[in-house]
Amino acid sequence: MELTRRSLLKAAAISSAMIAAGCTSKTTPEPKKPTKDPVELEAQSIQPDEWKTSVCRYCGTGCGVLVGIKNNRVIAVKGDPNNRSNRGLNCVKGYYLGKILFGKDRLTKPLIREDNSKKGTMDGFREATWEEALDLVASKLKEAHEADPNSIAFWGSGQQTIHEGYASVKLWKVGLQNNNIDPNARLCMASAVAGFMTTFQSDEPMGCYEDLDQADVFLTWGANMAEMHPVLYSRLTARKLTGTNVLHYDLTTRYSRTSEVADKVLVFRPQTDLAIANCIANYVIETEAYDKQFINDHCQFKAGTENLGHAINDDYDGTEIGLNSGANWSISFDEFKESVSQYTFEYTSELSGVAVEDLQALAKEFADPNKKIVSTWTMGVNQHTRGTWMNNLIYNIHLLTGKISQPGSGPFSLTGQPSACGTAREVGVFSHRLPADLVVDNQEHRRFSEMIWNLPEGYLDAIEKPGFHTIKMFRELGNGKVKFLWSMSNNWGQTLPKTNRFRGVDEDGKGVNDGFIVVSEVYPTRSTEMANVVFPAAMWVEREGMFGNAERRNAIFEKCQEPPGEAKWDLWTIVQVAKRVLEGKKIGGHDAFDVIFGKNGPDIWDYENQDLKHNQTEVCRNLWEEYRLFSNPHIHPNSKVQELGKKLKTKAKQLAPYEEYLKQHGILWPVREVNGKWLETKWRYAHGRQEDGFDQVGVEEYGQAGKYKNIDFYKSNDHRPTVFFRPFEDAPEIPDEEYPFWLCTGRVLEHWHSGSMTRRVPELHRAVPEALCEIHPEDAKKLGIEDMDWVFIESRRGKTKVKVTTNGRGRPPKGLIYVPFFAEEVLINDTTLDAYCPISKQPDYKKCAVKIMKV
Repeated sequence: MELTRRSLLKAAAISSAMIAAGCTSKTTPEPKKPTKDPVELEAQSIQPDEWKTSVCRYCGTGCGVLVGIKNNRVIAVKGDPNNRSNRGLNCVKGYYLGKILFGKDRLTKPLIREDNSKKGTMDGFREATWEEALDLVASKLKEAHEADPNSIAFWGSGQQTIHEGYASVKLWKVGLQNNNIDPNARLCMASAVAGFMTTFQSDEPMGCYEDLDQADVFLTWGANMAEMHPVLYSRLTARKLTGTNVLHYDLTTRYSRTSEVADKVLVFRPQTDLAIANCIANYVIETEAYDKQFINDHCQFKAGTENLGHAINDDYDGTEIGLNSGANWSISFDEFKESVSQYTFEYTSELSGVAVEDLQALAKEFADPNKKIVSTWTMGVNQHTRGTWMNNLIYNIHLLTGKISQPGSGPFSLTGQPSACGTAREVGVFSHRLPADLVVDNQEHRRFSEMIWNLPEGYLDAIEKPGFHTIKMFRELGNGKVKFLWSMSNNWGQTLPKTNRFRGVDEDGKGVNDGFIVVSEVYPTRSTEMANVVFPAAMWVEREGMFGNAERRNAIFEKCQEPPGEAKWDLWTIVQVAKRVLEGKKIGGHDAFDVIFGKNGPDIWDYENQDLKHNQTEVCRNLWEEYRLFSNPHIHPNSKVQELGKKLKTKAKQLAPYEEYLKQHGILWPVREVNGKWLETKWRYAHGRQEDGFDQVGVEEYGQAGKYKNIDFYKSNDHRPTVFFRPFEDAPEIPDEEYPFWLCTGRVLEHWHSGSMTRRVPELHRAVPEALCEIHPEDAKKLGIEDMDWVFIESRRGKTKVKVTTNGRGRPPKGLIYVPFFAEEVLINDTTLDAYCPISKQPDYKKCAVKIMKV
């Protein structure tokens, strides 16, 4: 459709209008224990005593906010104009952000379950003291670890702060010498991580949000930016309104809010995005529109294992195909050319259902050397049984055409959680990683980490093999092999695929009830229902912390008020458990706790009071300065650390002193100190003036500027990222006569993830009070279903009851339905498939086969 200011405002403002009108439905209940409103700033004309710097608690955009405080209580939130990620703009969720703190059902005391038979409900708990709860958890953890070191697991989160994630890594990987620690980012960003690492040997994007202000063409690959990243989408639409002939192609399996203002919407059959990406690559090669000099100077070509099958069975990772899923070998450009030649427009159109002329129009955009193109993607690419491949294929197109690491041109993976980058990825919460792009199965990486952490040489060889990734972790919990699980800042009881297996609902899930489960949480959730112990957590600005967002910006949020009741900082809880579990253990002749958290380590422990140091800023600073050594080894007094750090290219991720992030309202890494000023890097691998935000690592450290002109992919092998041949392979489950529909799951603008925060904000709940199943009108008519009828959606795994709509916000094509997962009363993930990408181990929530029956 033609984009005008009127159509843009209409498309973007519907939700806000509903909220302003207080819309609700008589057929649905009010939110479960909704938020108690804080003091209303405008209505009562009360001014805050002060404004403190913060970052939004929701998605990975990383919007800066200012928090207004009156009498040591949060009373207002507004956009931070000095934060360069959002420039003062917030979405509707951010507008009401402060209200997430005040839900009536906040968890305020530790809870211990006395009746294990009542798992799956919030019955059977009693209140306990912190001392009792901590002692119980530590004893159970110690008991399980001593009986079988592989029977313990920690499930972290992209919602933990950088400091909390770093502390959990040190407790698990150093203190317990165990790699069974993984984040919920495995469910949303693991394929992006694997894509970056396989192509560039370095994680996270090379561009920044400013690319959105300069592009000529936007391509959204499975990314509903209008609802999932609305602040960034506003920059895209602003560019369309102010630029000349700026185009937007939306590649999707269903019309969404993002589709409404796209110039071309390419609706494809699920999984055939693989073929479409290869088709574009084939076209630019066949027409000789590829950048020959760029490829000559920068690229290498590889192929990898094909016909990977699907990770449905528990033993997939240990099979021959599973073990070799990441294997690859070098090929020539001509061999790559031959491999993609089968993906003609006609063949790809037949596979995907996208018209030949639409495929041609998109391919020609990449073939035009004068067009600056930004590709963005989210879960449609990452939650994919070939998610790593799809990431590789998007990079292929940008590398073949040289449209990368330039202002306004590049591939950009968008992140779903506030610190999925900073915590899960940069700090190393993944089961196969160490901080700063280091991995556990690399001996040099372990030696370097040992020197940073003051560990004896060879100490980390105990963790030389990756631990359980998320799906494996919970499968083994269900199988009874994981005896102790601690989850923090996530809601696995609602968000895991094939949820009923992990909630003990079906016969495969008996072991879940046998495991000892600890949940650190803010509100009662589907996960706290499964716990043996619940730790009440301080929320957002009830403690100090730092998040790392999708454009590599690390930013601090200040503490603004005390948590309610006896709720505590998660970092405090981690360290308190560590103090008990590590009692009596020695590392290199010193007390293990002292090495990891105390006087022989980052020094965050007050020995006189047997607690964390009183000043939270001091605790955060000390942890940060130790973590910072992974990326700044040159400031370490040990010359061996400096030497090995340079060899490992860790300086490519240089970080600034802690206070600088508050001073600048966030900084993009890599960071450079120039004439006493700390400057951020906007475009990695591209040489230019540091003052303008260009990378200088290649010039300074490796002297490759002459050979590689203005680009140096210094983290890649031989400074050359890889163009991979990745073929089309179909989905693990395709609709058939018995299960004739595709099911796709996702989110809506007003609610975030499992809704545990946003559904306690009355305005957001009134706007979208329930999860509805979107269905095409013709499919509904064939099934005899009318709007707001109740139906069962059933797969081979489970059944979910939900209302249907033919007039929803999105418009699925015939044969596909869409259900958001924010509603705990509609456990749509009971039906989803837990097959995952064999390389990244990220499951596919976007496609499985289901049938629909009217209730």
